[in-house]
Amino acid sequence: MNKREHVINAVVLSVGLAYLTHPAGDATTARAVVGFAVPVVLGALVPDVDTAFGSHRKTFHNLATLGVFVGYPLYFDNLELVWIGVATHFVLDLLGSKRGLALLYPLDSAEFDLPIGVTTGSRYATGVTLAVTAVELAIAAALIAEVPRQLLEGGLRAAGVF
Repeated sequence: MNKREHVINAVVLSVGLAYLTHPAGDATTARAVVGFAVPVVLGALVPDVDTAFGSHRKTFHNLATLGVFVGYPLYFDNLELVWIGVATHFVLDLLGSKRGLALLYPLDSAEFDLPIGVTTGSRYATGVTLAVTAVELAIAAALIAEVPRQLLEGGLRAAGVF
């Protein structure tokens, strides 16, 4: 997928997550949209930084990169939601495009792929992006329904979204 599809995925996902966590549709929901959108869009763009200097879909398209963004807030107390953008970038590349990802790089350069998806720049790319985003939101809704409300609110408050 290209930058446009990753931004579409991140923005739609952020709006959906805001409504899932703040369903009133008021100013709190609007603040939550911004609170999700800024870090998630940033995170969705991070893996493609490797196009400028590294081996694309290897240097920053791996589990080590995701681990850094999941672990970073534990030590530095910011960038709490950026990992969501990084993770959804990987999901969109795996499910939405035909080319694989070297998830174990630099330990192993083998690319993992799924036999689905479209070529980058395909006229179907936006539709596939929205379908993948819908699946991501369905999974998020299921998780939110199962996670105790206090735990969810505590996590959102810690992330500065609530």
